[in-house]
Amino acid sequence: MITLQQARNLHLAAQGLLQAPTREAEQSDIAACVQRMALLQIDTIHVVSRSPYLVLHSRLGDYPREWLEETLACGQIFETWAHEACFAPMGDLQLHRAYNRHTRRHWGLAKADTTHAAQRPHLDKLLEHIRTHGPVKSSDFERPEGKGGAWWGWKDEKRWLEALFGLGELMIARRENFHRVYDLSARVAPQLLQPTPELAPAELDTALTMKAIAALGITQARWVHDYFRTKPRLKDADLDALVAQGRVLRVDVQGWGAPGYVHVSHAALLKKAIAGRLEATHTTLLSPFDPVVWDRERASTFFDFDYRLECYTPEEMRVYGYFVLPILCRGELIGRLDAKAHRADGMFEVRALHVQPGMVWSDAQIADVAQAIQRSADWHGTPKVRINRTQPAKVAATLRRFLKALGMRRLGPGARCLT
Repeated sequence: MITLQQARNLHLAAQGLLQAPTREAEQSDIAACVQRMALLQIDTIHVVSRSPYLVLHSRLGDYPREWLEETLACGQIFETWAHEACFAPMGDLQLHRAYNRHTRRHWGLAKADTTHAAQRPHLDKLLEHIRTHGPVKSSDFERPEGKGGAWWGWKDEKRWLEALFGLGELMIARRENFHRVYDLSARVAPQLLQPTPELAPAELDTALTMKAIAALGITQARWVHDYFRTKPRLKDADLDALVAQGRVLRVDVQGWGAPGYVHVSHAALLKKAIAGRLEATHTTLLSPFDPVVWDRERASTFFDFDYRLECYTPEEMRVYGYFVLPILCRGELIGRLDAKAHRADGMFEVRALHVQPGMVWSDAQIADVAQAIQRSADWHGTPKVRINRTQPAKVAATLRRFLKALGMRRLGPGARCLT
C-alpha cells in the first residue's frame, strides 16, 4: 500500500512535475516532454500564454516559445484529434490515425465525415490546389473587405481544410503565428506511404490504455478512458488481463476505495513510493488544460481540488476568474490565480489569488508561490508583478513582500518592484 501523497508524487513524477528542472531547457526537451505526457492539448486563449506553452513551461522552465512550432515543423510531433485538439509524438501517428478512422467519434471528426459526404467535389478541388501550389493557411483564401474573388468564401475554406484534416488527407505541416498551415499528409509524414499492419480495434484500445496508464503514473481504472477520450469507461475487471500479463501493476492507495494501476515501466518509481521516498519539490503555475487537472474527478480525488474552467461561464457567474491557473506547490494543489500578461506595459497582473479552502499557507509556501509567479512573469516578458487581491486578504501583504525581495535581488540596489 502507498499513501495518498506518494500516489500524488508518483503521478507528478510521470508527468514531469515532481521536481524543478535541474538544467536549462534544450530544444529536444519539447519532443521528450510531449512523449512523456503522450498528449499536449491545444487551446488558443492567450490572456497569459496559450495553454501548450504554459504546460511546457511548468515542466521545463524558461524556453523559447518558437521551439514548439519548430518541433512540429521538423516532424517530431504532429497534430491530431484525441482528448481534444492535441500535439502528440510522431511515433504514435499510425495509432491515432487508426483509432480516429475506426473508433473515435469526436465532434471534429464527425463534422469531417458530414462535409465529406455533402461536399466531396470541393474537397477534391482544394486538395488539387494544395498538391499543385503547396501548403496553405485558411487566411490565404480571405477576401479583402468581403469582396468576391477567384475562390470560395473563407468560411467554406476553413471548413474544408478542417474536414480534410479530420479525414487524415491533410496534416498540419507547421504553424505561423499559431495559425495552422495545411499540407498533404504524405508530404508531412512520408512514412504514411509505407504499408503497415492494421491493428484490430481491441489492439488499438489496449495500446491507448497502456499509454494512458503510463502518462498518468498511477490511476484508477475509471480514469483511464478520459486521457484519450476512449470508450467505454473501464472497470477493474477490464484491467485483469494486463495485470496477469505483468504489463500493469495493481496497488492499494490509502484512502482510495478502488485499486490503483501503474505501468510496468514505472516499477522503480512505485518501489520508491511504497518506501515513501518520492519527494515533491516543484512549485509552479499550471495551465487550465494541464493533464493534471483536465479530468475534474481525478483532480478532486488526487488533490482534493475541484477545478472548473470558467472562461466559458458568464462573468457574473464566475467564482475565481476568466483563465485561472492552478498552483502546484511541492506535491499539492494549494490554490489558484487569475492572471493577465500586459506585454506592452511589461506587467504581469494577478487579478485574484485564492488559497485552497481549508488551507492556511505557511511563509515557506508563500515564498515558493512568489517565486513561481515571478518566474512566469519573467518568461512572459512582463517582469513587473501586480497583486490586486487575494483570498484570504492577509496573504497579499506577505506575497508582495516576497515578490519585492525577488525584484530587488534581480534588479540590484535602488530597484523598485510593482506589487
